[in-house]
Amino acid sequence: MESMAALLSAVQAGLDILGPNPWLRAAVMIVAALVVAFVVERLIVATIGRLVGRTSTLLDDELIERSRRPVFMTIFIAGLVIATQQLKLSEGITNITVSALQTILILSWLGFALRFFSILLSALSRVHEKYEFIQPSTLPLFDNTAKIIVAGAGVYLAFLAWNIDVTALLASAGIVGLALSFAAQDTLSNVFGGMSILADRPYRVGDFINLDSGERGEVTHIGLRSTRLLTRDDVEVSIPNSVMGNAKIVNEAGGPHEKFRIRIAVGVAYGSDIDRVEALLLEVATEHEEVCTTPEPRVRLRGFGNSSLDFELLAWVARPILRGRITHELNCAVYKTFGAHNVEIPFPQRDVHVRELPAPAQPSPG
Repeated sequence: MESMAALLSAVQAGLDILGPNPWLRAAVMIVAALVVAFVVERLIVATIGRLVGRTSTLLDDELIERSRRPVFMTIFIAGLVIATQQLKLSEGITNITVSALQTILILSWLGFALRFFSILLSALSRVHEKYEFIQPSTLPLFDNTAKIIVAGAGVYLAFLAWNIDVTALLASAGIVGLALSFAAQDTLSNVFGGMSILADRPYRVGDFINLDSGERGEVTHIGLRSTRLLTRDDVEVSIPNSVMGNAKIVNEAGGPHEKFRIRIAVGVAYGSDIDRVEALLLEVATEHEEVCTTPEPRVRLRGFGNSSLDFELLAWVARPILRGRITHELNCAVYKTFGAHNVEIPFPQRDVHVRELPAPAQPSPG
């Protein structure tokens, strides 16, 4: 503030040299402001623009380019305000003129702020691996929110420029906002649920998830109101985000990698060569092209059943969505391989021992 006051005093002292003619003083001030604004604008392009041109991103170059006009308008309108004050017009005309000039300046910076947030959000959405909260699907939300905030700030500053008391308007807006929040409670719950999902990232588009309510499918879209799943029956299920935010979610594609482990349970007859059985199961897994080699397939003898030795083949596939088909193919391959190598897959049997037969029925007399 002290620097600004000193600058205004220096400008006023320079204008006093021109004498008492107000129109001459105003004209000189307008020309000087125009020249200074042009020089500063050229300085931004020539100096600062050259510095930011050395960076790897184009974001700062575009922002510097966009800031030329509002900087020019700021200096020029400041000169117009000082020139208006030199004319010694009536207080009402001076106040209206200054308020109009301030409004033009506010609109200039308002346009810059809108373009600034639009450019910034677009740049952040293109590197959504680093800034996970801003995704291409959520870009409209943040863009519209930024526009509302900037527009509200612009309206507030315009009211201040025209000396309008905004206290009553803010109180009315609070009451209206409270009423709307009660009326749109479910919608707001879904929106905030969607924001929490985007912030916490329990799943992503393309992940295969299971819900505690029984739904299972691939996430195809994460919106502000709902999450969409595509089931294995090619049926799309839309679930409100308020439900997703409170549900127990099993993300089959989560963890250190997207690979999914499938289990092939098979029983062999007692007396079988367990080393040979293990080798055959590993051979089935390694010969399948879509079974991952890292981690390697493995075989476990899980227990001793009533009729069989219970083995389990553990193998990994690249994505959870492949589980059904590859499980089918491995089951078929195990059955054919065991048949070709005379490995018996038993079925449950029951031995019934009859201790004594019932006595034959005696023929009735006559």
